[in-house]
Amino acid sequence: MNARALRIGMKRGWTEHNHLLRTRKELLGTLIGTVGVFAALTLWMGDSTVEETGVPTITFMMVGFLAFTVFGTALMTFPMALVTDREEGTLLRLRTIPGGIPAYLAGRAVTALCQIAVQSVLIVAAGVLLGGAPLPHDWFTLAWVLLLGTVATVPLGAAIGCVLPSRNAVGVATLPLMALMFTSGVFIPVTLMPEVLQWTAQAFPLYWQGLGLRAAFLPDTMLAAEIGGSWRLPYVAAALAAWTVAGMLLAPPLIRRVTRRESGSRLAARQLAAQRS
Repeated sequence: MNARALRIGMKRGWTEHNHLLRTRKELLGTLIGTVGVFAALTLWMGDSTVEETGVPTITFMMVGFLAFTVFGTALMTFPMALVTDREEGTLLRLRTIPGGIPAYLAGRAVTALCQIAVQSVLIVAAGVLLGGAPLPHDWFTLAWVLLLGTVATVPLGAAIGCVLPSRNAVGVATLPLMALMFTSGVFIPVTLMPEVLQWTAQAFPLYWQGLGLRAAFLPDTMLAAEIGGSWRLPYVAAALAAWTVAGMLLAPPLIRRVTRRESGSRLAARQLAAQRS
């Protein structure tokens, strides 16, 4: 990707993000979705604490929702947008413009980053103002875990969007992703799960991102619920960096493949099938 395509993509992504904020339907979807659900849970849980730790339950939930925000935006919302643009012919049109596809992908990535940033701020604000959750005690860890977790998952989201055959398949792909979310320790301590699930969770970036976020928010009294009784931050950085490299290696050839396969006849066939259905 050359510098010009990157600049165009960043500008496009920022413009699209601002458009989403000005669109009432999209804004309400964000507020009522992840943030709204978290706010409702905050009010429902009140001032309950995790047994034998004194840590507010809502703090643990807040960390889980932060991890889910990155996970959901990068691996569910982003692939849906890419598949939609492919089916509507956007990628086909961009293929005829020099640097069009790289600029498009950069723009989509910037939009995803902005969405994650806005939702993360709203989630923390809701936890602090409505549930009395404490602010993070390690802002540096919070920043690099959120950033590296996003960079690790956005390319994977692009790869998922490339291999999905249609928008209808997005719902099917969401099922294993949701299962992964609930087995990765972001809402339930992973040490309460069978050992095979503990090992499975550690093979994916969501577990490591959640672990890093818990290290930024939770006191050391919660280490009893973690594997090895440690936050393992060097392992968090290494695992997320490894997934970043894997995504960067996997996504570009898939993107090139899907754009090469796009043609006017394929687009016309999809539009005809959509009209018949």
